[in-house]
Amino acid sequence: QVQLVESGGGLVQPGGSLRLSCAASGFTLDYYNIGWFRQAPGKEREGVSCISSIAGKTAYADSVKGRFTISKNNANNTVYLEINSLKPEDTAVYYCAATKIARVLCSLYGLSYESWGQGTQVTVSS
Repeated sequence: QVQLVESGGGLVQPGGSLRLSCAASGFTLDYYNIGWFRQAPGKEREGVSCISSIAGKTAYADSVKGRFTISKNNANNTVYLEINSLKPEDTAVYYCAATKIARVLCSLYGLSYESWGQGTQVTVSS
């Protein structure tokens, strides 16, 4: 059974950093594309970053380019999202998602993913 568990969220001041983790079980990252999404209160879900199983290609939303970095460790079956220079508008619940339909390029569209974690809250406030 595919399971994703996010962790690493919290309360951080503007300009701070966090590293979010997405621990996968029931499958191996070698064959799945993984995406990170976020949803702020009253807003639609937004794809922020993804990484493909094939060649490890990455993609980022324009709103986070240069501040967010996605990576994965196949040995411990975990995907990370390093978030730097945090802004109040980054406040949201962050979710990771997985799709077994692996392609060279990953997708920032939520409908491309079949499995989702429960999310971790990131709050940026002084």
